[in-house]
Amino acid sequence: MKIKDYVGIGIVMAAVAVAPKLVGNEYYLGVLIFAALNCLTCTGLCLLMGYAGQISIGHGAFIAVGAYTSAVLTTKLGWSPWTAMGCGVILAAGIAVFMGLPTMRLKGHYLAMATLGFASIIHIVAVAAVDVTGGPSGITGIPRLQLFGFVLNSDTRNFYFYWGIVVAGLLLAVNLIHSRVGRGLQAIHGSEDAAASLGVNIAVDKIKVLVLSAVYASISGSLYAHYVLFIDPGPFDVMHSVLLVTMVAVGGLHNIWGAFSGALLLSLLPEGLSFLSEYLQTFDIRYRTDYDTLIYGGILLLIMLFLPEGLFEGLSRLLKTVFSLRRKWGGGLARHAE
Repeated sequence: MKIKDYVGIGIVMAAVAVAPKLVGNEYYLGVLIFAALNCLTCTGLCLLMGYAGQISIGHGAFIAVGAYTSAVLTTKLGWSPWTAMGCGVILAAGIAVFMGLPTMRLKGHYLAMATLGFASIIHIVAVAAVDVTGGPSGITGIPRLQLFGFVLNSDTRNFYFYWGIVVAGLLLAVNLIHSRVGRGLQAIHGSEDAAASLGVNIAVDKIKVLVLSAVYASISGSLYAHYVLFIDPGPFDVMHSVLLVTMVAVGGLHNIWGAFSGALLLSLLPEGLSFLSEYLQTFDIRYRTDYDTLIYGGILLLIMLFLPEGLFEGLSRLLKTVFSLRRKWGGGLARHAE
């Protein structure tokens, strides 16, 4: 890892350590827990899209696989949540291999449509397989996770554990990026022909990164199920997959920290808009909830138009420019004083 990656991990860990004390509200802790799940999924999705250059608009399906596997095995068969979560990871990885063998031969929009069709199939199965998934009524009675004898029965405990998983996922992703495999993925993104000429096994590496990305999403889905304690097909529809891609694109496709920041921003943005509406009401300013969608879309449009490489990269360049001008002006003022 590079120094900036160590700094980034340190900042995240410090923020996680102090956040519950600063927030002091279980509702907002719950919002941060959902943000952690999105950050975990988007980290894996960034490896697939940003570094390997493979478009996926069906990652909500892998989240559903993890969530439903944990829910079904724990509620209907009485399995341990950890065993059920492991089975969800294995199932998601198996599906990724099965899906990856034919679809990884596709490129561009064809690959996007294939993954979109996969997400639609999983959602239809979740709705139609009533005997297994509960259909639209969903599955209730999902048990909470236990860790070393401690039941994760409070938002504070869940917050620390879930964000600990996110930090572990970031560490794995960042180390992978700077390894031989990571450099091979970036070569595939740049040019598959050039990567093949350098000895990169394109087909195998594509499937490997798809499997890893699916594992991230499956773990996120299982954690979601054991936190909410109820699941139905609604949160795993195609639009959720599109939202995940938007999070990665807004933050920055070609940077893990960009995907992380994009997921965090768009996870917290609805709450920020809700707070804005309550604040404006104190001044007797009418603010309809329909405006949330308008503002949300406007923010996304501005970011995509003026920061096409993502919010993280755009802010990084802005800071570099500011520091460069500051050094230039500072040096000029020093010479003038002499």
